[in-house]
Amino acid sequence: MENQATLPNNEVKITTATIAGAKLLTPLAIKIFCDTFAQYNRPEDMDHYVTHEMNQAKLESELAEPDNVFFIIWYQEIAVGYAKLRTINPDKGVVALRPIEIERLYVLHQYHNLKLGAALMTHCLHFATTRNHDWVWLGVWEHNFKAIQFYNKWGFTPFGTHPFLLGTDLQTDILMQKSLPHKSSLQNRFVLSYCLFKKGC
Repeated sequence: MENQATLPNNEVKITTATIAGAKLLTPLAIKIFCDTFAQYNRPEDMDHYVTHEMNQAKLESELAEPDNVFFIIWYQEIAVGYAKLRTINPDKGVVALRPIEIERLYVLHQYHNLKLGAALMTHCLHFATTRNHDWVWLGVWEHNFKAIQFYNKWGFTPFGTHPFLLGTDLQTDILMQKSLPHKSSLQNRFVLSYCLFKKGC
């Protein structure tokens, strides 16, 4: 791990993952994914997706891709969530000049009450803005109402849909986007982000 960021709560930190982090990230990603979606989907579809799309070799290849960046969020020195951002293969509905996608943003369920998702989102938006991206976008399962509410709270708005294949089940993701400010407005944005995190948004 590298590029450690210490947040207002000194028990929380965010690091940037390297290829070596795949061994840690793989079981964490699988646990969060299964905890989030297993109850709503067929076991065989979940098993197929986890086996083929979330194995350590696949994660290592994603970590090695220069257009991807992974952040891990830690609480009391325990890895409790992660995010993946990427700049390649934007959806055809993305019209920005320099878009970036938040492809994944997850925190273990037992830590949701600590609002670590807000800290992770703040970090992702900070990263995107300081690298001159003008649009951040993501896809969220149409039945994941809690996540949709979270993204709405952060100012994301729908702009389309795209298919997502979970095993043999063709599902629909809602695409959401948020315009990013110019660098000149960063100072005000960071003050707001700090306040949101301290208030537990």
